[in-house]
Parts: sequence; C-alpha cells; structure tokens
Amino acid sequence: MGEAIAITNLDHSAAELRQLAAKSKDAPVVRRLLALALLLDGKSRTDAATQNVMQRQTLRDWVHRYNAEGVAGLTSRTAPGPTARLNDAQMAELKGLVVAGPDPEKDGVVRWRCVDLRAQIEQRHSVPVHERTVGKLLRKLGLTRLQPRPHHPKRDAAAQEAYKKTSLPW
Repeated sequence: MGEAIAITNLDHSAAELRQLAAKSKDAPVVRRLLALALLLDGKSRTDAATQNVMQRQTLRDWVHRYNAEGVAGLTSRTAPGPTARLNDAQMAELKGLVVAGPDPEKDGVVRWRCVDLRAQIEQRHSVPVHERTVGKLLRKLGLTRLQPRPHHPKRDAAAQEAYKKTSLPW
C-alpha cells in the first residue's frame, strides 16, 4: 500500500480549521474542514473519512486540493454546462425575426410558435434544437412565448372603430 498524502499546507491548525467549520454555512465544506482537522490531530485517514461520511480516496482528493489552494479549494465546483447552440449574431437574428413577426404569405403562419421558430432556426442555421429550447432562447432574449391574439390580415380598422362608437356601452 502506498504512503498517505501529508498535509503540506500548514496555514491553519486543527483548532483553526474547526473554527472555520463552525462559521461556514456550506455543509460539504464543513465536513471537509473537520476531516482535515482530524488528520492534523493525528487520526488515521480511515477514521477521519468514516467520521465525515466519505471514502478514503475522496479524503485524499480533498487533501490535494487543500494543499494546492487552501481553504478556498474545499468548495464544490460546478461544471460550466453545455455550450450555446447559437452564437450572438444568430441570437440577434432570431430576436429580429420574432419581433418583426411572420409574413403569412412567405412563412405560412400568422404568429410564431416555438415549433415554427424551431424550423426557422434549423432552416437558416442548420442547428437542430428542441422545441423547449426555443422557449428558453426566447426568455434569454427577454421575449416570451406568449403571443397576443392574432388578427385577420384583411381586417378593417375603420369599421372596428365605427362599431365601437355605435355599440351600446355596458
């Protein structure tokens, strides 16, 4: 069996690590600090790991992070997530498309739905996206999936106003 990894970062004593653990509000960081404090007190790696609900290998990894980065290295890191499917220029084009609205003659629809925008994105940019993703993209652009009720392209605004003037008020 190999040799145990020693804690080379001696900026904090075991008591100081316990004080930092008492002040921390992040439970996983508290567990890691307490495990390191037990190691500095001379406990075995197996005992320190068991008392803090982790495997010895996991404790070894945290010792490496603590040696390299100190207490700040004990926080959990999150993955950056997937890369964006559309770049900024394509997003700007999508926003312009949505704000301008569809042309019933050319696009065959009177209002944009997510499924219609999905087809437009795939046709224009050759980027396949899910219908749900289109809704997320719209929210990211400050738009909403909700649309006002569509109007008939041959409506007569003057006739509507004349009707409003002659109809009875409720």
